[in-house]
Amino acid sequence: MEIKKRVVIVGGGAAGIFTAVLLAESTNNLEIIVLEKTRQLLSKVRISGGGRCNVTHSQFDPKKLTSNYPRGNKELLGPFHAFQPQDTIAWFNRHGVELKTEEDGRMFPITDHSSTIINCLLDAAKNNGVIIRSEHSVRSIEKTDNGFRLFLEKQDPIECNDLVLATGSTPHGHTLAASMGHTIVPAVPSLFTFNVPTSPLLDLAGIAVLDAELSLKSLPYKQRGNLLITHWGFSGPAALKLSAWAARDLSSCNYKTDLMINWVPSMKREEIYNALLGVKKNKPSKLLENDNLFQLPLNLWKRLAGSDTTAGHWSDAAIKKLSEILSGSVFAVDGKTTYKSEFVTCGGVHLKEVDFKTMQSRLVPHLFFAGEVLNIDGVTGGFNFQNAWTTAYLAASAINLEFGLNLACRDQRDKIRSN
Repeated sequence: MEIKKRVVIVGGGAAGIFTAVLLAESTNNLEIIVLEKTRQLLSKVRISGGGRCNVTHSQFDPKKLTSNYPRGNKELLGPFHAFQPQDTIAWFNRHGVELKTEEDGRMFPITDHSSTIINCLLDAAKNNGVIIRSEHSVRSIEKTDNGFRLFLEKQDPIECNDLVLATGSTPHGHTLAASMGHTIVPAVPSLFTFNVPTSPLLDLAGIAVLDAELSLKSLPYKQRGNLLITHWGFSGPAALKLSAWAARDLSSCNYKTDLMINWVPSMKREEIYNALLGVKKNKPSKLLENDNLFQLPLNLWKRLAGSDTTAGHWSDAAIKKLSEILSGSVFAVDGKTTYKSEFVTCGGVHLKEVDFKTMQSRLVPHLFFAGEVLNIDGVTGGFNFQNAWTTAYLAASAINLEFGLNLACRDQRDKIRSN
């Protein structure tokens, strides 16, 4: 069959491979080529979720789903009505991969292994004729009358009609986008843990607090949830989410600020104070550290209470001081640590320069974007991958709408809802 159009996708990660597969599944009237700079495809898929691959999240309400994106939340509302986690589940189910939902809403393959997702995507690409070329680095891009000419580092130039940049958060991808006239929001780290070298709690590493509220001095960010004490400071979902929302401000202050932790966010400071006074009045002979009335981990409670005297000997001033510690301990943050082996940034192609109905550039016709090359990032929990799947779907649909991608995915979604 005569080839009417060639599409080149730069980037062999989740967004790039998924775009290629969706295009290839919709028609055999395209030549689809993926150019990957490195030897390894889908590298972030491989390491995600500790090697299990956190594919998506079981939040199916588009509006609520967008609340998990510090950057891109407004722009993603429309796209999530077109392709959301239910559609992701449907696509993988249709390709023989069953996903499971954990208590916190994260979704993984039932095999608990990222190779399941990698093999699924690469098999779908191979079976549908996608051409994947590893170790093909794009040096520069030239606009032509019929599309684009890509100049490679070691290979001959390649031409295409449509071009998709799905290069992740790499500086290389941002450089290519900038060369086409796009504004790049400088990238800074997101989703990291807090280093607190002076913390008096470092020797309590491994203790998890199920409900704590974290905030930052002079910055308008708060997060509440599970908190993990580490050998270097603090981690866990609450800390990671706080780092994501405050990423750019934290970069500006070189990751030096005060972290406030409310260990008992379900109570006001006055309520905590009155509860402690009640122990003094009603249990004067009891060691306060042995009366864990706030249900904190015992060793943490003993450290915070910090006294081996009986409650009856506590002064009102000492009780006031403890209530202040419980409702607002202050720790001096001095640096950050990457969360496990996963590295997420905020920054990328300016969102105002992209049409979020099609993922096409507003500046360069036939140039599309998908995934983390854009200034979009999500908190931990599968949200960054969902951004990849959704933007890939929109780009593929825009390139080849006439082949009914929307209808196929929505039919599958309706089947899941009916079950």
